[in-house]
Parts: sequence; C-alpha cells; structure tokens
Amino acid sequence: MNVSLRAIAAAVLTAGAYAGLLFSPPGFAAEVGDPVRGEQIYKKCKSCHMVGEGARNRVGPHLNEVFGRGAAKVEGFKYSKAMRRAGADGLIWTVEKLDLYIENPKSLVTGTRMSFRGLKGADERRDLLAYLRQYSGSPRDIPESEPTATPSDHDVDPAILAVQGDPDYGQYLSSECTTCHQATGADKGIPSIVGWPFDDFVIAMHAYKDKARPHPVMQLIASRLSNEEIASLAVYFQFSQE
Repeated sequence: MNVSLRAIAAAVLTAGAYAGLLFSPPGFAAEVGDPVRGEQIYKKCKSCHMVGEGARNRVGPHLNEVFGRGAAKVEGFKYSKAMRRAGADGLIWTVEKLDLYIENPKSLVTGTRMSFRGLKGADERRDLLAYLRQYSGSPRDIPESEPTATPSDHDVDPAILAVQGDPDYGQYLSSECTTCHQATGADKGIPSIVGWPFDDFVIAMHAYKDKARPHPVMQLIASRLSNEEIASLAVYFQFSQE
C-alpha cells in the first residue's frame, strides 16, 4: 500500500461523506399506517410499479402479493443480477425488509437497478406499506404478522459509520474475503467487492452482522468482525485494484 493511496483513503474518510447513514430498519409502531395517505405517497412509485386489479410488470415488477414474497419471484420480470442473488440467498419481503428497502434500496440490495432515492420519513413508509398491504393475500391477517410486528430497537450508532479504517490492516484481513470474492474484481458467480464505495461496503457488512441481509456464510463472517475491521476492509477494497 503506497503513501498516496493511504492519503487518498484518509481524505475520503475524513470528509465524512458517509456519516449519519443508518442502515438498520427503524422500528414500526404497533399501529397500522394510514392507507389513504399511503395512496398519495404511492404516486412516487407508480411510474415504475403497478398494484391492484390488472397490475402488470412495468419498469419494476408489480406489487400485488408483495408481503411474504421472495425477492426476484415475480414471473416474467427481468430482475437485476443483484436482486436474483438476494432472492437465492433467501430474502423475503417482510415489513422490516420492505421498510429498509424503501428507505434506501442499496442498503439492502447493493447493485439493485432501482434508482429510487428512498423515503426517509418513517411515517411515510408506514403509510405506504399500509396501502400496499391491501393488495396482499389475506390482508386482514397481516397486522398480526408483518406491518404491526414490534421489532427490537437496534439502530446503529452513527459513530460506527464514521470509523476510520486502516487500509493496510484491511489488506491483511482481506485473505478471508478473497477465498470467495476474486481479488481481480471479476464477477463470476460471486459478486465483486473491489472498488465498492466505502459506505456501501460498511452498510452491507453491518446489515449481514445484524441479520438484516440473508446469507448464512456472510452473517457468520460479519459477526466475527469489529467495527474497525469492517471499516479497514471497506477502505482497502475501495481502492484495491490489481
């Protein structure tokens, strides 16, 4: 690792471009959102997604029966490679996963083609999901299972995302990663992690660590890493090229 690369890495980290990004799904209150307000919020989605009677795939898949559906499971829709991988890993669209995805799509599925910038307001997301739940199977049962389930509070301290990693330490740790992910950045079967933006890498690893992302191997690996180790791997792979 040469001095210039370390300097670049330090400059990016000091800038704090990623500070304050929270990946953990916020807790849902016990009450159901307002589907009437949700219908208005859905106008932000309708240019890409259809829902209701006669809904079909457009730029995005239709949203009928979305609750409890596996990722990349709508027949006839051409999903991105990233979304197909998420589905193969076992991602199910529960309320927590939908809430996380709507807030920031890339926090859950890095590489998704969904260009939506996200809804930052928890109330807005709750209302939107209350509207969409009307088009799921047995919607009367959903409050007892998904939209009104009360999760534990496990928001990540923003300071975790401000940890400055050491690229040399990241290089030392990287051998476990490159037993599967190719150091060249090739993307054949297993996604590349070379050149990832720092914040994408950190968010993804902490999502595995908190089991927000499904993948038993990645969950195990992430669970063994400290915040400093994740940050060090992130800055190393961001600038690592062979």
